[in-house]
Amino acid sequence: MFFSWRYTKIIFVVALFFSRFSFAAVSADDGKAYALAKQNACLGCHAMNKKIVGPSFQSVAQKYKSDSNAQTFLKAKVVKGGAGSWGVVPMPANAKLSDAELSLLVSWILRGAPSEN
Repeated sequence: MFFSWRYTKIIFVVALFFSRFSFAAVSADDGKAYALAKQNACLGCHAMNKKIVGPSFQSVAQKYKSDSNAQTFLKAKVVKGGAGSWGVVPMPANAKLSDAELSLLVSWILRGAPSEN
């Protein structure tokens, strides 16, 4: 009994240690994505959990949660802008973002835009 409990505790501590690193990385990416959304005026039309002009980021995440092409589709939507997916009000194009910034921003949106802000 002592032998197995000791190893169980060690495994638990190691797992906890590594999970803190992955949460910290996600949290840092969340902060970067939030800053990108703020810098590029996304927050003027979108909020985390309520409709402003465009849908909330959580609504977007919910709509595309089972779509395997969502990342690619939304990256193109952000770059090109457009209307029709959520109504008649067009979303302006945001072509100045790099591919890495687009990927970060869209993956954050698809996770429901988690943020401490």
